[in-house]
Amino acid sequence: MFFFDDISTATWLIALFGAFSLGFSKTGFPGLAMVNVLIMAELFGAKVSVGIIVPLLVVCDLTVYPLFRRNSSWKELMPLMPPTLAGLVVGYFLLDHIDESTARKGIGFIILLMFALQLIRLRLGQALARRPKSLGFTWGSGMMIGTSTIMANAAGPVFSIYALVEKMTKETFLGLGARCFLLVNILKLPLVASLDLINANSLKITLLVLPGVFGGIFFGRKIIQLIPQKLFEFLLYGFSVIAGVRLFFF
Repeated sequence: MFFFDDISTATWLIALFGAFSLGFSKTGFPGLAMVNVLIMAELFGAKVSVGIIVPLLVVCDLTVYPLFRRNSSWKELMPLMPPTLAGLVVGYFLLDHIDESTARKGIGFIILLMFALQLIRLRLGQALARRPKSLGFTWGSGMMIGTSTIMANAAGPVFSIYALVEKMTKETFLGLGARCFLLVNILKLPLVASLDLINANSLKITLLVLPGVFGGIFFGRKIIQLIPQKLFEFLLYGFSVIAGVRLFFF
């Protein structure tokens, strides 16, 4: 059985799991979104996958934002937006001028970099929290968020480190993150569409896997407390490293 001429049932089911991982990631495990990035890149190609994922992210963020909108304000987000927008522009031009092979290596590199940043966050959390705020750090964080989110849809760990340095409470982190990624992903839509990465074919695939996103959000909220976090993160990071190496070197 085939959907839309060349998408087999097996491909659809695997992509559906990727979308499920994306929805699940919004309920407490941000790093799980990398599983979706890797699956879509393997199934449909590195550059094509960007156009499939961005609309999924917008749907995710529109669903999740109302849950956390009272935990922060748009005013608190403003210092981060100029460098993030600059990063989006840089990533846009990079994505426009690279071929499929380079895109795969770029996504692999970004995933490995995000993994390294996540380790830094976990190991040096207290030290980062004591680090004084600086304009340079804000601009560096924003540039990395913007570039990595348009190139690989994988900016969560950068935002996490930024939140630590800014000494955000958990509630502020959730509220500000919901606002940041909702705004950034909406802004990404016309940029990615202008590269013809969002088109009729990509939107068909997006619609096919969209139920996985809602399933991930629903079940994630129900069972997130039942999963041993240490084991889950160990498996997630191990898978991410293997897949990142695969994309970068092979």
